[in-house]
Amino acid sequence: MNPTNQLSSEQLYSLKIVSKKLFQLISNRLNVNTTYITQRGESEMTVLSSFNKEEQIIPEGYSVEYGGTYCRLIIMNDGDVMTTADLNKDLLTKELAVTPELGVKGFLGVTLKDLNGNVFGTLCVMDKEEKEFSQDDIDFLHSMADILSYILELDQNRHHLSYLSVPIIPIIEGVSILTLQGIVDTSRAEKIMHEALHYGSENHVDYFLFDLSKLAVQDQTFPTMLFDIVQALRIMGIEVIITGISPQFAMLESNKNQLSKLGVKTVHSIKVALDLIGYSLIKK
Repeated sequence: MNPTNQLSSEQLYSLKIVSKKLFQLISNRLNVNTTYITQRGESEMTVLSSFNKEEQIIPEGYSVEYGGTYCRLIIMNDGDVMTTADLNKDLLTKELAVTPELGVKGFLGVTLKDLNGNVFGTLCVMDKEEKEFSQDDIDFLHSMADILSYILELDQNRHHLSYLSVPIIPIIEGVSILTLQGIVDTSRAEKIMHEALHYGSENHVDYFLFDLSKLAVQDQTFPTMLFDIVQALRIMGIEVIITGISPQFAMLESNKNQLSKLGVKTVHSIKVALDLIGYSLIKK
């Protein structure tokens, strides 16, 4: 199994967001009800992201054992494509259990790979009506899969970066800074909590200064995780002061009001934070 397929749905954030923006374009261009992406697992294909124009045919999270899927036929085909006007009449698909379950006819699917050529899953469209797909339609869907391959690369790179060491910098005895940069998803937030708690215990930290000035907030996941990290540190007797809060982060926090409930001090710079606890930076 290649590393890309090991990413969870939450870690494939960019792929899910961008695919949803493309799905309506694809459905309109090919005149179909449903467009979706599947991810290949150890023994099954799971729908990662889907769009149903009218009737819901394929929900997100829908999973089928690999051997009984249309995706297997797509991936096994040398042209990385499988299409049929009516799944109920096609010799390769009419006996599959999924065919009567879904109740669809027109189908077109292409293999979705990462930039290294590893199979991630498939990009497919389907409709309740019979559909004849042209070579132009196939080429169009392949081009959409190529675009999604680049987005997949972004998620893969972000996943690799999340394994970099958590940047904790000791300032003076009992005081350390934790600088957070870039995107922090759930898995990286859990790593940050683990590192911060163990570092704080092993180094007898009294104050942790969290610098968020380089943090990129894309959704509401990390503000919630930050709340958990702060709460855990305070249970250990470690005080947290937060600096460098961006306007975007402040807007999310104003809605949730979690840090305010904890009584965490927030200041605009590390210098002010040090002044607050009775220390100062002195230039030699």
